Amino acid sequence: MPIGAINTAVRQVMTLVRRLQNELKVNTTCGASNVSFGLPNRDGVNAAFLTMAIAAGLTSAITNPLHEPTMQAVMGADVMMGHDPHCAKWIKKYREPAAEGENNGKRERRRSRSKR
Repeated sequence: MPIGAINTAVRQVMTLVRRLQNELKVNTTCGASNVSFGLPNRDGVNAAFLTMAIAAGLTSAITNPLHEPTMQAVMGADVMMGHDPHCAKWIKKYREPAAEGENNGKRERRRSRSKR
């Protein structure tokens, strides 16, 4: 249900997702944009909904994987929930590329000369 029509809709969804995760141990999927139907700036509401739903136990969502702010919110939620161990996916996606001539902050090893 859209949050603009029923103010308690999202709380009910979160309660249901939490129960499905905790009691039945099943995966859950929902349409992320349904919650924001009829509202302006729907992307902001959708991103907030997805991060809250992930915290409640949502395992997948129907959303636009090409919308960068939404995907960034999902990846951030995965970091916060421990679904991205050591933040590996986050770091891989958002690490600044090394400047030309740098070696990603690593020292170059020199080969030792073999003894003759």
